[in-house]
Amino acid sequence: MQYSLQANQTILDALSRQFFIFHQSLQARDVASKKLAQPTVSFPERGISFKQLDQLIETCIQPGLSASNGGRYWGFVTGGANPIATYADWLVTTFNQNVSKGGDSVATALEQQTLAWLCELFELPQTFGGTFTTGATAANLLAVITARQYAGKQQGIDVAKSGMKHVNVSIYSATPHASMIKSLGLAGLGQDSWQPIVCNNGEESMNIAALEAALNACNASSKIVIASAATVTGTDYDDFTAISKICKRYNAWLHVDAAFGIFERLITGKDGKTRGIEYADSITLDCHKWLNVPYDCGVFLTRHIPLLQASCEVAAPYLAGSENGIPFMSLGIENSRRFRAFPVWATLMGYGREGIRANIKANIEQAAILASWLDKSAKFDLVKRCELNVVLFKPNSAKLNLSSNECIAKLNASGQVFLTPGNWQGQPIIRAALSNWSISVEDVEKVIAILATL
Repeated sequence: MQYSLQANQTILDALSRQFFIFHQSLQARDVASKKLAQPTVSFPERGISFKQLDQLIETCIQPGLSASNGGRYWGFVTGGANPIATYADWLVTTFNQNVSKGGDSVATALEQQTLAWLCELFELPQTFGGTFTTGATAANLLAVITARQYAGKQQGIDVAKSGMKHVNVSIYSATPHASMIKSLGLAGLGQDSWQPIVCNNGEESMNIAALEAALNACNASSKIVIASAATVTGTDYDDFTAISKICKRYNAWLHVDAAFGIFERLITGKDGKTRGIEYADSITLDCHKWLNVPYDCGVFLTRHIPLLQASCEVAAPYLAGSENGIPFMSLGIENSRRFRAFPVWATLMGYGREGIRANIKANIEQAAILASWLDKSAKFDLVKRCELNVVLFKPNSAKLNLSSNECIAKLNASGQVFLTPGNWQGQPIIRAALSNWSISVEDVEKVIAILATL
C-alpha cells in the first residue's frame, strides 16, 4: 500500500483523533498498563490500508500504553509533554530537518539561540556552549569524553585519536547517577574506575574535606570530579562553590550532573542550592524532565568547546561545508540529528521564565502536600524531609505487614498511581517524583486516598 501527499488531510484527521482519545483517557486509564502483550498480528507481505492501520493503533496499541503523560505517573523523574511542546514536536517531524550542519536551514541558528536561552534561563554565563542530545545519558557521555580529552591534553595525548592507553587519570564522585557510571564504561574508562568520596551525614552530598584529602593524596597525572545537582534519590546538592575551588587548586575537571536539579535555580536563584554551578567545566541538563518537552531531549554544556570538538569531529570530504561556526555534528554523538531543540524553543517562547517557574513551584508544593500527609500517617514513615519534588517513604512495619517493594506492587496494581523503588541509607524505600506539568492537587489527594486504604 502506497501513501501519497494527497492523504495528508486524512492522516492529520487521524492524528487529531488519536491524540484526543489518548489524552481524554489519561485520568481513567491505568497509570501502569496491565495490557502488555504484543499485538496478535503478523508482519504483512503487502501493507494494509491507512484506515486499517489507524484502527489497529486505536484498538491494539493505545490500550496498552501507560499514562506517563498524566498527573499520577510518579516513577523515575518523568516530565509530561506540555501542549506547546507537543505541537512543536509534531512540527519537528513535519519539517524533518537534519540539524547536523548549517548553511541550508534556519534550524541550526534556532538551536544555537535555544542553547543561549537555556543559559539565560538558568543564569549561566554565555561562555557555556554545547549541543542537544537524546537525553541525560548521552549528555553525560559527552561530559566523560570531553573530560577524557582534557586529561589527555594535560599529558600531551590526543585521546580522540590515540586512545586512553597511556593516560593516567583518577575520577572522584560521591553519588553519581547510574547514567554517569554507564558513560564511564562506554567511554572506555570503566564503570568501576571512579573512587567514592564519603557523603555528608544523612545526605548523598559530597563531603568537601574528604574530596580535598583524596585529591591531595592522588598521584594521577589528571583528575576528574563528578558532582550532583539533586541526587536521584535524596535530591541532595553538592557544594559547587567549594568543590570548584578545590578542583581549580588541583587542576581537576569538574562536571555537574544537573539533569533536573538545575531547575531549582528558577525558585531560589543563583544563590540557592545550585550556587557555584557556573564554575563547572561541564553541565548535564535534561529538558524532557522538568521542562516537560517530549522524549528525547537532553543538553550538554561546557566552557571548553574546542575539547568537545576535538572529541567528536571527524573530517570527511562529503561533510565539508562553508558554514560559520562549529557544526553540531562535530559537537556530539550523532552526525544526523533531529531538530529536537524546537520543542524547547517553543516552550521557552510559549511559557516564558514565569510560566516555567510556576510549573516547578507547583510540583514542589504538591510534593510537600504528599510529604506532610505521610509524615503524619501511622501507616507510613517519611524517611527524609522533602526539599524539592521527590518524596521518600516506606510502610510502617508495625502497622502494615508489607515490604517497600510489596507496597509498590500493590499501589501500582491499583492503576491509580505509578511509583518506583529506591534505596536510602541502606534501606529499600518508595520514591515518588512529581515533575509533570499536569499534576493537580486533586491527583495528590487521589493518591493519598489510595495510600490510606492500604
